[in-house]
Amino acid sequence: LLMLMLCMEPFIYCFTDSDAPLFARNCELGDRLSFSYSVASSAAMLLYFLSLSDLSVLSTRLSAYAIVCVKMLPEVALFLFALTFFVLAFACAVSSLEQDGVGFQSIPETGLQLFKMTFGMFSGVSYDSLSDNPALLVAVIVYVITTVIFLLNLLIAQLVCSYQATYQDMLGFARLNRGKIVTETMAAVPKTRWSRFVESLRLDERVEFGEGDIGLAGGVQIWEPSAANITTVDMIRRFGGTTSAEAEWPEDAFGGDGDDEDRFDRMERLVEKAMKRMSGGKRKG
Repeated sequence: LLMLMLCMEPFIYCFTDSDAPLFARNCELGDRLSFSYSVASSAAMLLYFLSLSDLSVLSTRLSAYAIVCVKMLPEVALFLFALTFFVLAFACAVSSLEQDGVGFQSIPETGLQLFKMTFGMFSGVSYDSLSDNPALLVAVIVYVITTVIFLLNLLIAQLVCSYQATYQDMLGFARLNRGKIVTETMAAVPKTRWSRFVESLRLDERVEFGEGDIGLAGGVQIWEPSAANITTVDMIRRFGGTTSAEAEWPEDAFGGDGDDEDRFDRMERLVEKAMKRMSGGKRKG
């Protein structure tokens, strides 16, 4: 598109015109292409801002909203297709009527007026003028019922159902979209810059499970408040002895089904359920 704009640039055509002043944009050859150049410029600006929508991945919430909008486009396309069909059908029918309504004498004029009715651009004075043509008025009423009342409400129902189906996974889609853009961008990142980034992560250093509790390497440590994720059971099982990789793996003294620890946990859950039932029964009583 940019190459097409360059080929239609009025400045280039006026530069080769000996009668036009230097750096002029208005000349005989340039004026012939000015409208085509303006259309290409308008399309280029729209595509430019459309490409800026990729920046929405910087915010997961904004990216999820953009993905939902894209998921809704097929429903809108179906609505526009159905609307075009009804506009064409009623335009052909109205132009066949014997009537003298202004703007309803040909199929293109009638179709334009019907589109205006659907999108609320048809003035009230124009509706009043239809009373002089009863047949035209009846056709317009049937068209309004079909499109404004039926099709528009059907579009709303489709959008609601599609949104409900997409809402459950929109955050997941947003994260996948972010990963896709990151993967596509990785090819343009210089190797030295990537190496500095990997070194800044310090993946070769051991991370701490807790204060003074040194863990494994290859992770990124993120601090959080102690009340953010409360756990009453230590998920890290520790074994004494050597840490050599050649040593035999120690037996899991806490493993197996039906051991004392598992039985105690099941008993504790049963007691909690019984207490909840008893407290609920007292409140009802």
